[in-house]
Amino acid sequence: MRPALDIADVFRAHGPAFRLAQAGHLSLGQLKVMSAIEACRTAELGGHVERCEDCAHLRIAYNSCRNRHCPKCQGAAAERWLKAREAELLPLAYYHVVFTLPTEVADIAFQNKAVVYDILFKAASETLLTIAADPKHLGARIGLVAVLHTWGSALTHHPHIHCIVPGGGLSLDGEQWISCRKGFFLPVRVLSRLFRRLFLERLKAAHLEGRLLFFGERAGLADGGVFAAAMARLRRIEWVVYAKPPFAGPRSVLAYLSRYTHRVAISGSRLVSLDERGVTFRYKDYRSDGPDRRKLMTLAAAEFLRRFLIHVLPAGFHRIRHYGLFANAARAANLAKARTLLKPTAPPSPAEDTAVADDFPCPCCGGRMRLVEVFERGAYPRLALTPIVMGIDSS
Repeated sequence: MRPALDIADVFRAHGPAFRLAQAGHLSLGQLKVMSAIEACRTAELGGHVERCEDCAHLRIAYNSCRNRHCPKCQGAAAERWLKAREAELLPLAYYHVVFTLPTEVADIAFQNKAVVYDILFKAASETLLTIAADPKHLGARIGLVAVLHTWGSALTHHPHIHCIVPGGGLSLDGEQWISCRKGFFLPVRVLSRLFRRLFLERLKAAHLEGRLLFFGERAGLADGGVFAAAMARLRRIEWVVYAKPPFAGPRSVLAYLSRYTHRVAISGSRLVSLDERGVTFRYKDYRSDGPDRRKLMTLAAAEFLRRFLIHVLPAGFHRIRHYGLFANAARAANLAKARTLLKPTAPPSPAEDTAVADDFPCPCCGGRMRLVEVFERGAYPRLALTPIVMGIDSS
């Protein structure tokens, strides 16, 4: 069922005024996201008409924008991605490890998204691969899927990496499978220290190569001495890396990934109202020690749009990446090898296809709906659509 309010409603109501107020300050990528969300599932993108074979009921379905930042378009994208990943699951426990940047580094990332987000991916993945390969810990080559999130629950800028890792890996000679201890993957403190060192080394290199830009309050960091002093302070604080308990099984991994891989900063399900005060939405207050962290926040519409748009990723930037055994080049061979070594346990069987069919049944009688007309962008259907039920075409 369509929520009473969604993100597109906010963009359509306040997007034009926001564009005018922010003229010259919005990137091309942000403008494209705004246009895509506003046009998603409207006549502007075209669509098709279906008629029920039994009762002749007509239904119109407008096309989706397919933009990766559009909340309404991510369900189908996640479904396709997960179906491809399902065949790659191994029959063992999986772990969830999160790497988070300190506020000072997050501020640098805000002004240098492509460079710093890439460093975040590389430092987090290298940390896991290095510590896992160390004979003092696991002594194995592992695989992992890393997903970038750039937001906190209140839409603030909070870049962090979610890593999903099977509980074990191939021995360094590739001849056996080495499992981690039950309920324990790798020591978090060791991961945190190495992550901090690797990240700061890469950030320093980017600064020396002139790949970082600084503006406003951070402009002073362009000076080598000021930057070095800031890096020294960052080496003295603890960086947050935490590992959650293992999933109940591979199926739980799929359920989890379906919520994380294609998530955007906020979905329509969290919106409460849109009125003269602004946009009210639900968020989770992680600073609260009380049992109920779920609260309501109201932001002026312009501030809501600003916060949403700071999470638009640079063009061509990949927010889901695979490393180690799961790296694309050798993934199939590594998975086959792992399954051979894990053969006492049967590999997971494919789950039933729960995807929604492309042709939704007739809402009146449950009959089969047949395509009777396709209309182009900006056009309207020629058929007299009475009554009309708004459908979805996410193809």
